[in-house]
Amino acid sequence: MPNRKVNPYLTLIEIPSGYLNIMGYVDESEVNGPGCRAVIWVQGCLRECPGCFNPASWPFEMNQLVAVEGLLKKILSNPRNEGVTFSGGEPFWQAPALAQLAHQAKAHGLNVMSFTGFTLEQLQEAYAPAGAQALLDELDILVDGSYIESLAVYTPNSLVSSRNQRVHVFNPAFRDRLTWASEQMEIHILKDGNRIITGYRGQMSLTE
Repeated sequence: MPNRKVNPYLTLIEIPSGYLNIMGYVDESEVNGPGCRAVIWVQGCLRECPGCFNPASWPFEMNQLVAVEGLLKKILSNPRNEGVTFSGGEPFWQAPALAQLAHQAKAHGLNVMSFTGFTLEQLQEAYAPAGAQALLDELDILVDGSYIESLAVYTPNSLVSSRNQRVHVFNPAFRDRLTWASEQMEIHILKDGNRIITGYRGQMSLTE
């Protein structure tokens, strides 16, 4: 990790409207929410939690700047994707663009889920990140709470990574579809030969 700190608020301002700064993307994941789904890891998080699974997502520097419309087309181009999951990084620092993407994805029949280090109550307060309520309004499922290493859960059927985290099901249709587990893993082999390992307590790691 570089030692140089970037003001996250200034970096967020640099993201054009209708765009996202992301760390990574995969199709056809079955360990990041119910069913088969696309997963988007956004770039940037202020928490820097000890034991974090995605420390490469902490910096707010520009990584992959992608248009919401382009991401939507990518998601819809794979007929196996029945939903979309937002992870990170902290999705709610880019809530306006994610809310736009979520709204369009749902218009095409997909469901939407997000992880966040905030609690639901924090996201409903006046000081929440811009666009937080708009994104909440689009979600079918939210997993909230920062990862706390001392409260880590290692059971094979847990939906969360640490005991403080909670699963909020906003869409009753998914109450019987909470089937993912924080201890499951997937390996996605990309066209360039790189591999993305995901699913292990929300991890997204890239290897060559």
